[in-house]
Amino acid sequence: MASPGSGFWSFGSEDGSGDPENPGTARAWCQVAQKFTGGIGNKLCALLYGDAEKPAESGGSQPPRATSRKAACACNQKPCSCPKAEVNYAFLHATDLLPACDGERPTLAFLQEVMDILLQYVVKSFDRSTKVIDFHYPNELLQEYNWELADQPQNLEEILMHCQTTLKYAIKTGHPRYFNQLSTGLDMVGLAADWLTSTANTNMFTYEIAPVFVLLEYVTLKKMREIIGWPGGSGDGIFSPGGAISNMYAMLIARFKMFPEVKEKGMAAVPRLIAFTSEHSHFSLKKGAAALGIGTDSVILIKCDERGKMIPSDLERRILEAKQKGFVPFLVSATAGTTVYGAFDPLLAVADICKKYKIWMHVDAAWGGGLLMSRKHKWKLSGVERANSVTWNPHKMMGVPLQCSALLVREEGLMQSCNQMHASYLFQQDKHYDLSYDTGDKALQCGRHVDVFKLWLMWRAKGTTGFEAHIDKCLELAEYLYNIIKNREGYEMVFDGKPQHTNVCFWYVPPSLRVLDNNEERLSRLSKVAPVIKARMMEYGTTMVSYQPLGDKVNFFRMVISNPAATHQDIDFLIEEIERLGQDL
Repeated sequence: MASPGSGFWSFGSEDGSGDPENPGTARAWCQVAQKFTGGIGNKLCALLYGDAEKPAESGGSQPPRATSRKAACACNQKPCSCPKAEVNYAFLHATDLLPACDGERPTLAFLQEVMDILLQYVVKSFDRSTKVIDFHYPNELLQEYNWELADQPQNLEEILMHCQTTLKYAIKTGHPRYFNQLSTGLDMVGLAADWLTSTANTNMFTYEIAPVFVLLEYVTLKKMREIIGWPGGSGDGIFSPGGAISNMYAMLIARFKMFPEVKEKGMAAVPRLIAFTSEHSHFSLKKGAAALGIGTDSVILIKCDERGKMIPSDLERRILEAKQKGFVPFLVSATAGTTVYGAFDPLLAVADICKKYKIWMHVDAAWGGGLLMSRKHKWKLSGVERANSVTWNPHKMMGVPLQCSALLVREEGLMQSCNQMHASYLFQQDKHYDLSYDTGDKALQCGRHVDVFKLWLMWRAKGTTGFEAHIDKCLELAEYLYNIIKNREGYEMVFDGKPQHTNVCFWYVPPSLRVLDNNEERLSRLSKVAPVIKARMMEYGTTMVSYQPLGDKVNFFRMVISNPAATHQDIDFLIEEIERLGQDL
C-alpha cells in the first residue's frame, strides 16, 4: 500500500510490476476473469488496460488483493500508452467514484478490485479442499467485527475489506458438498446475468423503463406455460419474490375468481372460505391465508399416505364436511415435490375432485416443477395441465440464482382484474405503444426486481436439454445415495421405496443405539443424533445436510441434491463423514 504521503495517486514502479505487458497482477486477473465469466471480466480488462491485454493460454495463480493498484486510463487511444497510476484506496471514498468529476478511473479500478474478490470466491466455491462454512457463533462474529452503522463514511479500503469479510463467513452454497437447502449450486451464466441485472437497475412495472426485460418475461412465462401443457402457452403469469408469495397470489386470484366483490368490500362481504392442502405441504399456504384475512383455521390439512402423498378420498371427505357446515371450499393446493419427503400428490385424482366440486386447483410445484424439463421424470406431474394455477421455482431444481419464482395462471386477464389499481402516474392509457406490456398493474408489488433475465440467459446457454441433463443427474445421484444406504449397517430409511425426487430421508443410528430395543428411550436418544452430527459438520466446515422431525418421527436427515457440481464421490464423502462424526454418539 502506498504511504500516506503519496496522496491519492502515485505512478507505478520502474520495474513494470502491475504493467499489463508484465505477466503479473493484471494478466493473472484477466486469465481468471476470462475463464469464469465467459469474457465479461476480459472486457473489463480491456477497459482498464487497453485492447492489448489478452488472456494468456495457460492458467496462473490468483494474486492477493493489494490496496494499491494500477488505475484505468480514460483516454480513447487503443492500445493506450499512458502511464498507469496506482490507486490508494485509503484516501478514496464513495464520493470519488462516478458520478464524481474524474471518477471514471477510480470507479473502474474499484470495480476491478471487487471483481477480484468475487472471482476468488467463485473459484473457492468449487474447491473441495475448502470449507463449505467457516462457522462462528453469532456472539463471536458480533464481537470480532464492528458491524454498526456510523454517521461518517469509511474509505474504500475499508469497504473492500467488508466485502472480503462478508464472503469469508458466507456459506458456499455452490460448494459440491453443500446439501442443506433446496436451492444449491452456482451457475456461471446465471451469475453473469445477475450482475447485468443489478447493473441495469431497473423496475419491472412498465415497458418504457424495462423494455427487454418485460419482453423476456413474456416469452419465458409463455414457454413455461407450454411446458405445463396449456394449449399454445395461453394464460398469464408473473415472477414473484419466492414460492410463498406465488402461492399467496394463487390464493388471492382463486378468491377473486369466486367472489370478485371481495376486492372492494373485503372479507365481510363473502362467506367463510375454506382452502385444502396436504399435511406435508409448505407452510406458506397458512401464511397466505393469514395475510389475506382468510385465517389459518380455514386451511384444512388433508391426510397423506406413508410416502407423503395427499389421499384423495380424505380430500373429498373434508370438502363435503365443509360444505355441510355452510362453508365455501374455494381452493385446493396440491403439492408437486413436498419439502421434506419430495412427494408428488396424485394430481389427476385431485383434478377430478376439483372439477366435480367446482374448486380452483393450484399446484405448488416450487420444488418439483423443474422435473417438467425432463422427459424421464415429468410423468410425476401428470395432471398439472388441469390446474388453474402453478407455482414453479427455477431457483430450486433448475439452479437459477436466487430469487426466481413464477406463478402461472391458466386464465388470461384474471390476474390483471384481480390486482389492478389504475395508477395514472404509471399506467397512462394514451402511451404510444402496446399497453399490454405494462405488466406492473397485475402485480401486488409496485417495485419489482428483474428476476427473469437469469432464467432466460441460462435457458439460452443450456437449452432445454441442458436443464434436462442437470435434473436427470441430480435424481440419479439421489438414487445412488438411496441404493448405498438402504441396506447399510447404521442406516434406517424414513419410508420404504426409491425416492421420487432428490429427497432422501434417513436416520443414522450410532453403534451404541443399534443394540437397543425400539422403545421410547431409543427414540429419545436417536432424536439427538442428527442435531449433534449437523453441528459437528458446521464446526468442521466439511459439509451441510438438513434435518427435522415430522409428525411422530424423531429428527432425521433430509438429503436433497440440486447442485450439478455434486458427484458420486461427494455422496460417498457425505456417508463417510456422517459415520465419522456420529460413531461416538
